[in-house]
Amino acid sequence: MKVLISGTAAAHGWPVPGCGCASCARLPSGHRRPTEIALADPVRLPPAGPLPAGYRASTGPDGLALTAPGGERILYAAPHAHHVVSFPDGHGDRPGGHGERLACDLVLIDVLDRPERLGDLRRRGVIGERTHIVAVGIDHRVPTEAELARRAALWGVRAVPDGTVLDTGEPVPVRPPRPRRTLLLGGARSGKSAEAELRLAGEPEVLYVATGPSGGDDAEWDRRVRAHRERRPAHWGTAETTDLAGLLRTAEVPLLVDGLGTWVAAVFDECDAWSDPRAGEAVTARCDELVAAWRQTRVQVVAVSDETGLGVVPATSSGRAFRDALGRLNQRLALESEDVALVVAGRVLPLPV
Repeated sequence: MKVLISGTAAAHGWPVPGCGCASCARLPSGHRRPTEIALADPVRLPPAGPLPAGYRASTGPDGLALTAPGGERILYAAPHAHHVVSFPDGHGDRPGGHGERLACDLVLIDVLDRPERLGDLRRRGVIGERTHIVAVGIDHRVPTEAELARRAALWGVRAVPDGTVLDTGEPVPVRPPRPRRTLLLGGARSGKSAEAELRLAGEPEVLYVATGPSGGDDAEWDRRVRAHRERRPAHWGTAETTDLAGLLRTAEVPLLVDGLGTWVAAVFDECDAWSDPRAGEAVTARCDELVAAWRQTRVQVVAVSDETGLGVVPATSSGRAFRDALGRLNQRLALESEDVALVVAGRVLPLPV
């Protein structure tokens, strides 16, 4: 089935007329027109009226599920959706001929709304290996076309220009290979954790590895931990542990490690390295174990760490020992990573070898 994607933007287009934001200011008027999809005359998405004979449709919290006369399945995913869509013939719940759930032929989705919906749709079998995924509803929530393309590549989505004709019978473009090991460095409130979450948003399964302390009676710390937890997709798993080497050796799903700074602090606690300078060898041994496991891991892992070289020299010997240990660990893991980037004020700066 051929599909004409004549418009790909949100309701007001991109740039938004009269908007003074930097994203809109970078683009000429009419760069992307409001989303409009033509399946066959007179079938349009979003639908303007009743569908012709042969088409079956149902609406659900994920959006509009449409089955064409030829059996092609299309999901027009609406923003702010939270639950499973009900397909007109049970698609999404009904097993296929080989005991597998049938996937859509085409998913049109606002990926800038909640990109983790992609991972959830993949987890539920609505998106499969042969599903074409096209970004719609695009607007100034993304700063540039280049950043849109970067995110689309991370999520396995096509950000096509207005006027594209897509044939759902053709093979889906091969998704770019993802780096197995990614290290994201940055200072406090740099956006490094948000970038790490963005990198894995489209995956059906992710294990979030929290290495920080519980906080005890520190209400402010508890609020920070709770905010991080609430921001994560509901279908992600969580492990609170300092045994990163063990997880890297045994994990079967992608890992998001947040972060290495709190892990080194926890290792200092466990080795009593804050007060005993002789404990440095024990800390080094733990770091050696982590680097060896990082080198051998078989799953995709994205780790967040603090860039120690941007701050003042610590006033205490224990503070300087911590800075040195974390700085050395960052260097060693960067050497064993396919992808390393510095995040500054939400901007991602790749660090080439």
